[in-house]
Amino acid sequence: MKTTTAQLLIFKTDISGLCTNCEVHKVLTSHPEVLDWSLDAEDDDHVLRVSSETLTAEDVIALLERSGHRCSEL
Repeated sequence: MKTTTAQLLIFKTDISGLCTNCEVHKVLTSHPEVLDWSLDAEDDDHVLRVSSETLTAEDVIALLERSGHRCSEL
């Protein structure tokens, strides 16, 4: 039996804050492959953490760039 485990992807972003109507919030919350996510807007790097079993760092970067934000993997 093959088991998959979620990986935690961590990014530096230009997202200074979120609200429930923000594009990034909508995209990450509704994406079926995102298990959990959080943003530390208080940190100087505005650290985004995304938990997924299937998404790669490149996938998350592309999602954020389509939402008008910049990010890079830490």
